[in-house]
Amino acid sequence: MKVGILGGGQLGRMLALAGYPLDLQFVFVDPSATACAAALGQHLCADYTDAAALKQFCAQIDVATYEFENVPAQTAQQVLAQVPLYPPPAALDTAQDRLSEKQCFDRLGIPLPRYVPVASREALTIAVKTTGLPAVLKTRRFGYDGKGQCVLKTEADLDRAWAQLGNTPDGPAKLILEAFVPFEREVSCLAVRSKTGELAFYPLTENQHRNGILRVSTPHANDPMQAQAHDYARRVLEHLQYVGVIGFEFFVAGAQLLANEIAPRVHNSGHWTIEGAQTSQFENHLRAVCGLPLGSTELRGHCAMVNFIGRAPDDAAMAAIPGLHIHHYGKSPRHQRKVGHATITANNKAELDARLAQLQTLIAVCEDG
Repeated sequence: MKVGILGGGQLGRMLALAGYPLDLQFVFVDPSATACAAALGQHLCADYTDAAALKQFCAQIDVATYEFENVPAQTAQQVLAQVPLYPPPAALDTAQDRLSEKQCFDRLGIPLPRYVPVASREALTIAVKTTGLPAVLKTRRFGYDGKGQCVLKTEADLDRAWAQLGNTPDGPAKLILEAFVPFEREVSCLAVRSKTGELAFYPLTENQHRNGILRVSTPHANDPMQAQAHDYARRVLEHLQYVGVIGFEFFVAGAQLLANEIAPRVHNSGHWTIEGAQTSQFENHLRAVCGLPLGSTELRGHCAMVNFIGRAPDDAAMAAIPGLHIHHYGKSPRHQRKVGHATITANNKAELDARLAQLQTLIAVCEDG
């Protein structure tokens, strides 16, 4: 079977690496001539709105998927008109706009922080009366890794935030103001749904961020919030008639999960599954979109995933750490760029913590912030 992937970044690369043992072949569409997944399949170097390239893409594949959620709506519809496309375009429509996403959570009875859409400076002043301060002003579209957002601590921050996000060459931006949540932890639920409605969930993963970018993800076999996360993820998967892997990010506030956002694709916080789970998120995504039975999501043991931001530590130094698995993405070093990750495996928590500390010492020497 030949799988088409819209996007040729590291997620597409890892999908292909997981797919070759299943005898799958891959075609990528990506406008970058240096797309890091290109070496693992046929690469059509074209814009996502290039109708001729999309026609060529669809003529060569049996099923299509995507590795990032900002695929243009017209692209998804053009592909769907020619070949099966999973996850469905409705998932893209929901996840691409933070307002649509939060309205979906509301309809499904999933708790979330207070929010107000904002389309003018005056509306921002009014919105603050609903959310209170502190709050976070965000663009409704295209924000990721801490981009497209601004924290408001006092009313004196409103003008600065509006100047930063509200004014665009095309006029006032569409924004959303969210109440700041005094959370104890940030966690993610990686879930997968097949064409037949079969559901599987990975152990809840605790995430540590810095400057809005994910740094460390650690799965927990018996997290007390697991059942609640499964329930909320199931509601979204079934509502959207979803097929594939989804990443659902939550804040833990007391005994309650508050929804943050969904990512309708394989997710950075699930990279540990390559070595740490019986079946990786990448293999299970392909199993789902290709109509194969889902694989086990059980943990193999203790593990954690650490991102390399900007540049990676020395390979020889990392290789000296027992149980460490290195993944380079084939990307050139760049400030705040994810260039790779490592998964650390261990027999127990103490061993994992010691190995993680060794790796973080190496990262501290080379990272750019």
